[in-house]
Amino acid sequence: MPYKVSHGKAIQVTYSPDEVFARIQHEGIQFIDLQFTGLTGHFHHTTISANTFTPEQMRDGLPKLDGSSIVGFASINDSDLLLKPDPNTFAIIPWMTENKTARLLCDIYWGENRGRLSRDPRGIAQKAEEYIKTQGYDFSTWGPEVEFFVFDKVHWDVLTPYKGQSYSIESKEAPWSQSGDGYPMGLQEGYYPSTPSDTLTPYRNECVNILSQNFGILCDNHHHEVATAGQCEIDIKYDLMTNAADAAQSYKYVIKNVAQKYGKVATMMPKPVAMDAGSGMHVNVSLWKGKENAFFDPDDEIELSQVGRYFCGGIINHAKALSAICNPTTNSYHRLVPGYEAPAYIAWSSGNRSAIVRVPKHLTGKQYSHLKRLEFRAPDPSSNPYLVFAAVTAAGMDGVRKKIDPGEEIRDDIFKMTKSDRSRRGIGVLPKSLGEALDELESDRKFLSPIYTNDVIDKIIELERRDQREIAIRPHPHEFYLYFDV
Repeated sequence: MPYKVSHGKAIQVTYSPDEVFARIQHEGIQFIDLQFTGLTGHFHHTTISANTFTPEQMRDGLPKLDGSSIVGFASINDSDLLLKPDPNTFAIIPWMTENKTARLLCDIYWGENRGRLSRDPRGIAQKAEEYIKTQGYDFSTWGPEVEFFVFDKVHWDVLTPYKGQSYSIESKEAPWSQSGDGYPMGLQEGYYPSTPSDTLTPYRNECVNILSQNFGILCDNHHHEVATAGQCEIDIKYDLMTNAADAAQSYKYVIKNVAQKYGKVATMMPKPVAMDAGSGMHVNVSLWKGKENAFFDPDDEIELSQVGRYFCGGIINHAKALSAICNPTTNSYHRLVPGYEAPAYIAWSSGNRSAIVRVPKHLTGKQYSHLKRLEFRAPDPSSNPYLVFAAVTAAGMDGVRKKIDPGEEIRDDIFKMTKSDRSRRGIGVLPKSLGEALDELESDRKFLSPIYTNDVIDKIIELERRDQREIAIRPHPHEFYLYFDV
């Protein structure tokens, strides 16, 4: 749901169908962009004329979707699907000025009153929210930290493997730039540089304004990230699960479209630049009962409750299987290597960024109890946020239900440990490839069953193995091409 700021406070805004139609008329909206997310995380849309949009379509859905043409949705012999708009997601798209256009996010239903499509990612997140309630909690909050690159230009030649394949990246910020009019930054030297080295401050300012003012997505901070060549992060305020996933998808949509306005290209590819930091999507989560954060315990040394430790234990226990959902591309595993800030080892800690799960401890005390959370650092932005949040929920709640201890808190730099030190302290290693991650998911999938159907898990594995085969038969640059537009 969107937010607005009034007198310095964030106020959640909801829209009834009648209010949406009133805004369409009042704002002179000519087109409605119906947007939804596919199983692979790609954003899709179809556009209808506003003057043909009816309350009945808002209520019953629009018969505008061939499910067989969306990867992973439906077979060609049974493919009639409905797009059912969520009025709470109404937003005016500011860069479409000539023919004023608004968007609505949609849920996916079968035709013939056959109910919700089980492979609709938004529906899976909504199912996860309901599951949390059955376990005695009122809701969970989620804060994704989505990193991305903005390049000046990208070129690739991948269609003729027998001739040769290549890609190249242009960025005024990069040490290989030959423009002669910039202030290049070295590999892994991009964290918080001031202007003019940071060339993207005006771009990020515009993204934040559009996210906040048009899409109701509150952003409290933005900055250049560690990598050279235009790595950025814009921080989104935490929210309920489906809302936060909606925000992450809308975020990707906005940054790509604003980049195009600036004559640049933005990508969520986890590791587009070799020998430099990759892009992560750290996921912050907490469970709540009413106004009380179930992860907060004032008497604990790091103020983390037993429930929080069990939730952490579930993530640690299922971390290898989670990789297939949280890191779903072959390129994801170029990021998950030691030395580039991404976690490669399965451990937890407070304030230690070499661990896969971190308990942030910037601010302490009862007045900051709402900030107590777990930060799961493995996911990357090529993943589908709806599926990631639902899978992390399933793992964490499995830990709570079974009282899984997360093990020793590791406060040392894991990257500097020897293999024998890690083995002695029970620190596991994340999968080193997508194939290994999929094998782990196939053998450890039962924890997902309260939220995911077997059909959905099977389809995820099938699609990712397909991409893995596609990469295997072509040289590396094809991987760049395949995952650049994620």
